[in-house]
Amino acid sequence: MKLLMKAVTIASAIVASPALATSWTLDPEGSHLAYGSIKKDVVGEVNSFTNLSGHVGPDGKVEIEIDLSSVETNIDIRNERMIEYVFRKAGTAILSAEFDMQDVADLAVGGTTIVDAEAVLSLVGTDVEFDAEMFVARLSETSVLVSTNDMVFLSTEDAGLNAGVDKLMELADLPGITRTVPVTARLIFTMDDKKAGAAADTPTTIAAAAIDGDATAGKKVFRKCRACHQLKEGRHGVGPSLHGILGMTAGTVDGFKFSSALRESGVTWTAETLTRFLTDPKGTVPDNKMQFPGLKKDEDIENLIAYLNEESTE
Repeated sequence: MKLLMKAVTIASAIVASPALATSWTLDPEGSHLAYGSIKKDVVGEVNSFTNLSGHVGPDGKVEIEIDLSSVETNIDIRNERMIEYVFRKAGTAILSAEFDMQDVADLAVGGTTIVDAEAVLSLVGTDVEFDAEMFVARLSETSVLVSTNDMVFLSTEDAGLNAGVDKLMELADLPGITRTVPVTARLIFTMDDKKAGAAADTPTTIAAAAIDGDATAGKKVFRKCRACHQLKEGRHGVGPSLHGILGMTAGTVDGFKFSSALRESGVTWTAETLTRFLTDPKGTVPDNKMQFPGLKKDEDIENLIAYLNEESTE
C-alpha cells in the first residue's frame, strides 16, 4: 500500500505540468498492486488488492483510494481475517499528495525517467510519510505508466499493523509472520479529456516570426516528437524523417509510406503551414495517421520550427 501511494504521487507530478495540465484517472484494469508475505520463515505467498481508484487534478493534487476489502490472499477466511483484524474494517487507505513536476514536464511519448516522490498515506488511523524512487514512462499523449524502480518494503510497525498481524498468527497457529513486507506496483493513468485545459481560441499565426524562434529551446520541444521522428536524412521511425521539412511537399519523403490524406493534401511545409499543423494535426489534415494531438503554446511551435530549420541547414 505504501508503495502504491508513492507511485501515484509520481503520476501526479507528470500530469500536473503546465504543458500537460488536465485531470487524470487511474485505470484499474491496467494497474496492479501486490505484496508478499512469508510465514514460518520458508512459506512465501503473493497477495494483492483488486479494487483501486484515484484521480489527479490539474493542480497536481492527488487522492487515491485502495479498497481494503478487495484484498485477495486466495483463501476466503484469510481475506476475512485481514479485513477484520489487520485493516480493522477501515474500508479504504487514502493518499494525499502534491508534487513538483519540473523533472518530468518535458517527457516525450516513449520517454522514461526516474523520479523521487514524497507523500502521506492514511491507513487505519495512522499517517505514514515516505519517499521512494519510481520509474515513469510516457505511454502516449493520454497515458502514463508508473512502477517501482527498486525493491520497496513496508514496515507493519510503521503502518500500525503489528497488532493485527499478531492476531493472524494466533488464529492460524503460526510461529511467525514477517513484519517487513515487499510491495510492487504497476499503475496506469489516463487523461480524462485529451483537450482539457487547452485554449479553444483560433491558433495565433506566428509564421512571420517562426524562423526567428529559439532553436535551443526548440530542441527541448522536439523531445515530444522524438518518439516517432528523427532528423537524420532518410532515417524513418514510426513517422518520417523531418530532415529538410521546410519547403517540402507533404507526403513526399522517399522511403516512408504516408497516409493518403497527407499525400493528397497538397500542403507545402512552410512556417505558416507547420504552425497550423502542429497546433491541430487532425483538424489541419483530417484522417492523417499522426496520433500526436498538437502543441498548445505558440512559443513552443515557433521554437520547434526554428530548431527544425537549423538542423536541416547545418
